[in-house]
Amino acid sequence: MITNESVNQAIDYILRHMEEDVTLDDVAEYCHFSKYYFSRLFKEQTGESVYAFIRRLRLEQSAFRLKTEQERRITEIGADYGYSSSNFSSAFRQHYRMAPAVFRKKCRRSSIEHPFFHHEKWHTESFEECNAKITVEEIPDYEVIYERRIGSYERLSRDWDGFIKKYEKYITDETKFLERTYDDPAVTSQEQCLYDICMSVPEGCPLENTLRIQGGTCFVYHFKGHAKYIYAAYQTLFLVWLPGTRRELDSGRSLFDIYHKIDCETMYMELDICLPVKSC
Repeated sequence: MITNESVNQAIDYILRHMEEDVTLDDVAEYCHFSKYYFSRLFKEQTGESVYAFIRRLRLEQSAFRLKTEQERRITEIGADYGYSSSNFSSAFRQHYRMAPAVFRKKCRRSSIEHPFFHHEKWHTESFEECNAKITVEEIPDYEVIYERRIGSYERLSRDWDGFIKKYEKYITDETKFLERTYDDPAVTSQEQCLYDICMSVPEGCPLENTLRIQGGTCFVYHFKGHAKYIYAAYQTLFLVWLPGTRRELDSGRSLFDIYHKIDCETMYMELDICLPVKSC
């Protein structure tokens, strides 16, 4: 778990400025630390240097957009993150062991590999099946207690158990449980996935680890089923629905889930996957 709030603020800053030439100096100045001290602190908390973290996120964001923005030219997506055509191809090959065009072609298959259930065959839904589960809604902002972690999403159940026990006294009948997953595990190494587990609290909560999740107009996918099918639902949204609508995610707002029902014995869940999509 990332326990230092300055590091969390730095990560938020980096995520907001992914398409800009952000440097260690910029991040350290934003957090009001010397770059030497902050460089050590950041690596202690995340396991990566600021430079390596930014470089990896840019490549992974570009790979994600190769999946979801299939009509855009590869060179345009690379240029969004400051790469020339040749530099992008070289950096992408080094990170993913394949060319961007090959990666994009692999993303057009309907069969998918589940990161946790390798022995089962998985397929995406059709556009029509997915679209039938989606509504457009105005989601409120949420003030939340949160904990940020880096690691496999497979640990979410265990992390949630500890989180709820830790903050049990803040739970009321009005509490909402939310989750922000910043990475696609089909693009990012499982052990480097970034996620926040959150629960809503009234404004003025005395804890330091609070933030506001921005709502607004979202496309909401209503999921009902066993937890293991959530991954396939996400991949359908990324591989089928977003390319089919030719919409782009709003990079200024985070994708998040809102849990409505969880049966811990059967792992049946009902949740809303909220996609903040750019307006036309």
